[in-house]
Amino acid sequence: MKKRPLGRTGVSVSEIGLGCMGMSEFYGNRDDEESLATLQAAVDAGITFFDTADMYGQGHNEALLGRFLKGRADDLTIATKFGIVRGDDPLDRRIDNSPAYVRTACEASLKRLGIEAIDLYYAHRFTGETPIEDMVGAMAGLVAEGKVKALGLSEVSADTLRKAAAVHPIAALQTEYSLWSREPEGELLGACRALGVTFVAYSPLGRGFLTGAVPQTGELPDSDYRRNNPRFAGEAGARNAQLVESVRGMATEKGCEPAQVALAWMLCKQPDVVPIPGTKRRKWLAQNVGATEVSLTPDEIAALDAAFPPDAVAGTRYPEAMMGTLNR
Repeated sequence: MKKRPLGRTGVSVSEIGLGCMGMSEFYGNRDDEESLATLQAAVDAGITFFDTADMYGQGHNEALLGRFLKGRADDLTIATKFGIVRGDDPLDRRIDNSPAYVRTACEASLKRLGIEAIDLYYAHRFTGETPIEDMVGAMAGLVAEGKVKALGLSEVSADTLRKAAAVHPIAALQTEYSLWSREPEGELLGACRALGVTFVAYSPLGRGFLTGAVPQTGELPDSDYRRNNPRFAGEAGARNAQLVESVRGMATEKGCEPAQVALAWMLCKQPDVVPIPGTKRRKWLAQNVGATEVSLTPDEIAALDAAFPPDAVAGTRYPEAMMGTLNR
């Protein structure tokens, strides 16, 4: 597994990371034993970068990762996040970026993960109600105390990223990026490169859509978040399914899977971006890791770019109520 730098920290991480969210919720039922086996398979495959958050499964995801990390955390880079506060209803959530909450959330995450310091600590979302300087200042205080090693932000604008970096170095910016979510290719990726910030791409497979194997919305379990995602439903879902045919066709030509083409597109096009495809099953992990062996030519990359122009995808990335928390 090749490595890519994590900001200007001097640390390098595997060129593909593992998103752990689905091990706890949003994509069907939990299976802790299979998830733990998948985490082990990831390490065996050379993955060193693991992504979680305090809100995934209301702390379950961090605790699960903590079970796995006993005796081995020094060899891995663990990223977690704070800021989204949930109620009993899964749709009941608010964002807290206050300095006091930064500290409270960090202490809770350290306890669940069972580690002395968080390698990369993200603000999961940012509203602007707390000035960015105050939030990042509080996060920097955790670095000074040795509880956090590096700072990150998620789903913020290039301007907010610049303001944050003026307070303390930002190692990573995590935002959705894939063939069907190409908005970061403009100002955001440029700002990251200018500031020495690693771009971490979540949902690089379009929440599974780019695998070409996602069932229709009505066939998904009730607990699957995608039942309420605008890009999967009705006319939008049918239109987007047609786009995926170009990925399927290239995969057939190259003798690999559509998911591997979608990941290879990112790895070959953006040599400094780190995708973190999520899975809770060893089968799909092995497929994702196999993408590192798929090489795309400049012409093939251009063909995929042309097949997925930014305005071709139907539907918003999230339900309307959540769109206001993006690119702040």
